[in-house]
Amino acid sequence: MRHAVREFARREWGPLFTTVRTAVVTKKWRAVPMTLGAVCLTALFQVVQNQDWGYQAVQDIGSVRAEDPLWLALLRTPLSLFVPALDLPVWGALAQVLLVFGIAEICIGRWRTLGIAYLATLAGTLYARVGIALGPDSAFGLPASDAQVVDTGPSAAVVGLAVYVCWRYGARWTGGLVVVAMVVEVMVKANLAGKEHLAAIAAVLVLIAVRAGRGRRQDGGVGPRPGTRSWKPPIRS
Repeated sequence: MRHAVREFARREWGPLFTTVRTAVVTKKWRAVPMTLGAVCLTALFQVVQNQDWGYQAVQDIGSVRAEDPLWLALLRTPLSLFVPALDLPVWGALAQVLLVFGIAEICIGRWRTLGIAYLATLAGTLYARVGIALGPDSAFGLPASDAQVVDTGPSAAVVGLAVYVCWRYGARWTGGLVVVAMVVEVMVKANLAGKEHLAAIAAVLVLIAVRAGRGRRQDGGVGPRPGTRSWKPPIRS
């Protein structure tokens, strides 16, 4: 039994663990400069928005609501990722960014990490408008009151990055568990945040399907060798 568990852990997390450990041991904090910048920016926004003089300024540059004009929401979306939600503890947002962004930066590179993070966040932002248009009677809809909900924070980006990195490094069960957890979240409490997480996952799954399709075409339709996930080394940038 123990051998089976160790073998599963080696297959599921071995490549991911080795990549992260090697980068941390050899480069230490220099392995995740973008992540450290994101953590500092998130902490700065948290401090500023809790000041009387700073709250409105943070709202003006990073607060997104579905009732806002689309152009304004798109303009604010990049910074909205780093504005912690006021109704949640900031340490949760900081821990999410440090852990998931850090692993992603090491494993897939900083620019790809940022790209996928913004893709997931933008998918959630756009879904909110679609969901409100569908209305509460639809399984994918939202009540009109959600148009006034301030929609900020890194959670959609974190979920999207987790799914992508799990796929990229062959941690299929872990990625599936993330998806199942988000589905359960919506079943327990079907709020805006939960459904945005599913929208973020959907956007990332589309990206994964496109990349997998391109990879198969480049390989001439030949799949991985028996007993292996792929004979190609991980792409890290």
